[in-house]
Amino acid sequence: MTGHHHQQDPPADTDPTRFWDERYGQSDRIWSGQVNPVLAEVAAELPPGTVLDLGCGEGGDAIWLAARGWRVTAVDISTVALERLAVEAARAGVADRITTARHDVLHDFPAGRFDLVSAQFFQSPLILPRERVLPRAAGAVAPGGRLLVVEHGAPPPWSGLDPDDPRFASPEEILAAMALDRAGWETERLGEFRRIATHDGHTGELVDHVVLARRR
Repeated sequence: MTGHHHQQDPPADTDPTRFWDERYGQSDRIWSGQVNPVLAEVAAELPPGTVLDLGCGEGGDAIWLAARGWRVTAVDISTVALERLAVEAARAGVADRITTARHDVLHDFPAGRFDLVSAQFFQSPLILPRERVLPRAAGAVAPGGRLLVVEHGAPPPWSGLDPDDPRFASPEEILAAMALDRAGWETERLGEFRRIATHDGHTGELVDHVVLARRR
């Protein structure tokens, strides 16, 4: 379910399962296959445990985590993406440490408690209210575990989109949408992460918004 905003959003009544299966079906791969850098930075400092990868897509994060000893539950709305992940996990020799599951997290959230819950670029051109999803993600964090949310903080400089588009929430707005009990949680990271990326011959600086919270 991970996705950049499109120039023109699909109709509001678009079926999300069909949308994402068709999106993934447009090419053999739509993401880089590399781990997201903030997740790599955070996970490298933690002992491997159990992790819930929300909107796992083709599995770049899940495979990276599994290769470092994590037991991964990888969740996406797209069966096409999950099948692609399974092939790549087998190729990488980590299929035994990854469990894939199809969920539309607005209506059907995975069960269990995890040492780390990761929501990387959990944004969509379809309606996906973070205030409905992120509290459930927080509820899936085990005591002493962490919730990491990384979102696009602004459109890519080559996109032509409005940098003040309200769909790009501030770190504080993302944190508020989690609806955390402040007595039971510690905010370990709240702010921006900047990185250089290239797309179709264009190179520019991308802004990510990061929230990392630990359940006490």
